[in-house]
Amino acid sequence: MNAPASDLSLSDPNASVVDALYRISSLVSDLEDPREALEIIIDEIIKVLPASSAAIELINPDTELLEIEVFRGFPAHSKEVQLRLGQGVTGWVALHGKPLLVPDVSVDARYIPVSESIRSELAVPMIGAHGATIGVVNVDSEKVDAFNERDLKVLTLLTNEATRVVSRLWLIRKLREQADQLRALVNTGRSIVKKREIGELLQSITDESLELMKCRVCALYLYNPKKRQLALEAISGIPDKVGHQELLTLDESALGTAIRRRKTIEVNDLARTEESHFVPVVQRLGLVSLLSSPIVYEDEVIGVLNAYTDRSHRFSNAERRVFETLAGLSAVAIQNSRLYSRIFNTEESLRRTDRLTTLGLLSAEIAHEIRNPLTVIRLLFEALDLQFPAEDVRARDVVIIQEKIDQLEGIVSRVLSFGKSREDLRTRQDLRRAVADTLHLVRLKFQQNRIELQVKEPATPVMVEASRGQLQQSLLNLLLNATQAMPEGGTIVVRIGSEESVTGNPVASVLISDSGHGVPEPLQGEIFDSFLTGRQEGTGLGLAIVKRILRSHNGDVELVSTSPEGTTMRIWLPLLEER
Repeated sequence: MNAPASDLSLSDPNASVVDALYRISSLVSDLEDPREALEIIIDEIIKVLPASSAAIELINPDTELLEIEVFRGFPAHSKEVQLRLGQGVTGWVALHGKPLLVPDVSVDARYIPVSESIRSELAVPMIGAHGATIGVVNVDSEKVDAFNERDLKVLTLLTNEATRVVSRLWLIRKLREQADQLRALVNTGRSIVKKREIGELLQSITDESLELMKCRVCALYLYNPKKRQLALEAISGIPDKVGHQELLTLDESALGTAIRRRKTIEVNDLARTEESHFVPVVQRLGLVSLLSSPIVYEDEVIGVLNAYTDRSHRFSNAERRVFETLAGLSAVAIQNSRLYSRIFNTEESLRRTDRLTTLGLLSAEIAHEIRNPLTVIRLLFEALDLQFPAEDVRARDVVIIQEKIDQLEGIVSRVLSFGKSREDLRTRQDLRRAVADTLHLVRLKFQQNRIELQVKEPATPVMVEASRGQLQQSLLNLLLNATQAMPEGGTIVVRIGSEESVTGNPVASVLISDSGHGVPEPLQGEIFDSFLTGRQEGTGLGLAIVKRILRSHNGDVELVSTSPEGTTMRIWLPLLEER
C-alpha cells in the first residue's frame, strides 16, 4: 500500500529525502531519455536509504518477465536475471502490487539469492497511471533488519514520484515516435504512389515497411480469388529475395485467416505455430513473431502485407494501426498501378487500331492500283501460251505461276470488298499437298540460305477444309520467318500429322521447327500482335495475319517452344474424315 507524502515527516533532520524528491521531480523537464532518468533515480534512492545495493526492475510487455533495467551494488551478471511474476521477492511485489519489507531474507521462502552478502530487502511496486504494475524498485542491505517502516514510506514516496516521472518521459518519447512514424508514413505514401510498374511498386512497399516497422523481414503476397491462392511477390530483409518463391492456399497458414476475416492477425511464436509457409526463412533467420494485415481496396482483397521480427514481440495497438494504414496505402497504390496499366494498354490498343485503319485505307488504295497491272500480266501470260513436256519442272512452274496470279487477284478482290459478308471459297485440301506446294515455292530460297529441309508426314491424306491460297499464305509466312531466324543457314523440320485437341476433337497439325536464334523473351507473349516485329525491315503483320486466317478457319497458330537453339511453331485446323 502506497504511503502519501504527508505520512513522511518533512521536519526530519535528514532533509536529503526532500532534496531527492525534488531532484527526481525535476527530471521531467531536464531529460528526454527514460533510461538516463532511471540511472539518476536509483542513485538518489541509494543515497537516502541505508542500502548496500539497489535495482529498478521493469516488466517486459512482450515476455511478461521482470527484468533488471538499472542496478547498483550487484555483480555484473545480475543484469541477466529475469523473474516471472510471483517469483522471488520482487516478483511477488509485481504480481500483487503491494510493497514488501523482508527483515531477514534467509527465513523468507520467496527470496531468490542474487548476492550471497544480502541479508534484508525492501521492495515497492511501480504503479502506472491506469493502476497496472509496470515494475519494482528494491533496495538491499548486508545487515539483518536493516530497514524499518519509515524506510518503507520513504521508498514508496520516491518510487511513486519516479514512476510518475518515468511514465511522463515514456509518454513524451512515445508521442515523438508516433510523430516520427506519421511523418515516415506520409513519406512512404508519397514514395509508393509514385511507382507505376507493379513489380517495382510491390518491392518498394516491402522496403518501406521494413524501415517503418523496424522489423527483420517484410513480405507481400497477392491473392488470386479464383484459385484461392496467395503468391509471394516481394520480400525485403533477406539476401536471396530474388530467388525466393512461395505459393499458398488459404488453409495452409495464418495468412488465410487474415484474408478470410479481413482483419490484422498476430502470431507470437512462429516456431510453435503450424505454419507451412516461410519455414526455411523462419528457421534460418530465427523469426519469432508475425503481424499480417490484409490489403483491401473497396471490399476487394488484393493480398496481405507481413512483418516478421527475430525476437519475441507483442505488437502494440499503435504499431498495428501504423501497419494497417500502410496496408491501406498499399492497396490504393496497387489499384492505381493496375488502372495505369489498363489505361496504357487501352491507349496502345487504340494506337494499333488507328494504324490498322490507316493501313486498311492504304491497302484499298494500293489494291485498286495493283488490279490494272495485274490484269495486264494475266493477259500477257496467257498470250504466251507456254507449253512444256510433263516431265519438265518448268511445266509445274507454269501451273504455279497461274495459281499465284489467281491468288493475287483473289487478295486484291478481298481487300477491295473488305467488310462485306462474303466468305472465301473453301474446299477439301490434303494438308500434305498444301505443304508440298508451299515448300516448292521456297525451294530456291532454302538453297540460297544454305537451309537443310526435313519433312515428316503420314502415308495417308490429312484432310482439312480451307482456302488453298490462304492456307499457303499462312505456311509461307511461317517458313520465311524460320528462314530469317537462320541468316547463317540451318535446318527446318516440318512435321504433318493429326492429333486430339484439348476439347477431344480431332485436328490436323503442322509443326515447323528451325535451328535459329529463337524469339527474344520480351516478345514471346506478343508475337501475334499487329505491328510487333523484331526485325528492322519487318512490318510486324506476318504472324498477326497468320493467326487471323487460321482462326477464321476455326483453327489457330501457337508458339510451342523457343530458345537460343531454335523455335517450333504449330498450326492446326479441324480434321475432316476421309470419304
